[in-house]
Amino acid sequence: MASVRWSWICTISHLIVLATVSAISQKTSQTKRNFTTFYAEQADWTFNHLVVDERTGHIYLGAINRIYKLSEDLKVLLTHQTGPDEDNPKCYPPRIVQPCNEPLVYTNNVNKMLLIDYKENRLIACGSLYQGICKLLRLEDLFKLGEPFHKKEHYLSGVNESGSVFGVIVSNNNLDDKLFIATSVDGKPEYFPTISSRKLTRNSEADGMFAYVFHDEFVASMIKIPSDTFNVIPDFDIYYIYGFSSANFVYFLTLQPEMTSPPGSTTKEQVYTSKLVRLCKEDTAFNSYVEVPIGCEKNGVEYRLLQAAYLSKAGSILARSLGIRPGDDVLFTIFSKGQKRRTQSLDESALCVFALKQINDRIKERLQSCYKGEGTLDLAWLKVKDIPCSNALITIADDFCGLDMNAPLGVSEMVRGYPVFTEDRDRMTSVIAYVYKNHSLAFVGTKSGKLKK
Repeated sequence: MASVRWSWICTISHLIVLATVSAISQKTSQTKRNFTTFYAEQADWTFNHLVVDERTGHIYLGAINRIYKLSEDLKVLLTHQTGPDEDNPKCYPPRIVQPCNEPLVYTNNVNKMLLIDYKENRLIACGSLYQGICKLLRLEDLFKLGEPFHKKEHYLSGVNESGSVFGVIVSNNNLDDKLFIATSVDGKPEYFPTISSRKLTRNSEADGMFAYVFHDEFVASMIKIPSDTFNVIPDFDIYYIYGFSSANFVYFLTLQPEMTSPPGSTTKEQVYTSKLVRLCKEDTAFNSYVEVPIGCEKNGVEYRLLQAAYLSKAGSILARSLGIRPGDDVLFTIFSKGQKRRTQSLDESALCVFALKQINDRIKERLQSCYKGEGTLDLAWLKVKDIPCSNALITIADDFCGLDMNAPLGVSEMVRGYPVFTEDRDRMTSVIAYVYKNHSLAFVGTKSGKLKK
């Protein structure tokens, strides 16, 4: 009973702050409901990320130039300043490592990632300053335990967008944990891998903190976008919306631009495709990289621009309708209509559900066909090469983690989710879900700051 009550508190705290964040600078007379709220000292210090400590109920907010620690009722317990500071995005390595000839100006530090490392009782807070370095802060008092910045592996991405980095911690009982980092590269593939796995050492000041799990002259625990891709799509990037781990795999949900030819047209136009990326947790060479397009359709309307996602379990009622077992992993996703506007999505949106097993089954089918030598690797960001699949006499099991061939691999056919709710005027922008008495409940935040159950 206590655990149920606790997850309810975390859920409501999470969604209340999400709703507050979306309307942080809109203290209008319409706000009459009895919600607990918290506002930053300055209206332009936007909140970017939120995590809730499952053990204490304390809430950590990543904002522009600040990390806040709040109580369950949103009272400020501690504040840690992260910026502004003198910087220039053209300085690589950043000026804190070596002198830079570019003009330095006081620059805000946008929080780009916030994770709780429960095993070591610390907060990982990554920002936009200095090409994207991270601080490790003690949970109790936000004391800075470490701030690695001396090696090129310490710079994650120079992008200033708050949604440009997503991280997933993978725990090992007797070994150091691993941190899977996915990030936009902003046209700098020579500097930044778009996905990598890093060492998460117990000692926050250890020399190996954030080093690649494996790295030699030819192979590393990373995926880099080929420079040739930017000749085809100059503003190409992969935008990471959500990430999680399940069983033996780590997953990221992404938006990626592609060039397509509309029906009956000889010219190409740029659209965005939502894709799920999967990697094996123990794959140090990233031979297991597979991506599959995902989307949703209702009444002939295509919802293809991913806005948000949340991993939950299937209650018995939902499981029955999806043809899976109660307790199986399901993805609750928010898509907006169409494929053309990434930053200014249409207000028409849909809440859709995916059974993770359905996606994994599609990936398995694709792996089996490719290892029979059928088709090409079929990745939009490898299209300039169009590499054919190679034949190999092996058995592809559910936990197959790839070989040094047929990787990275793309699935061409889209996996469609099940639409359960649509909104035509107030675009849905966030989602969280859990199971209560066999029912799967979802809470959705909207563009105008409303909360839907």
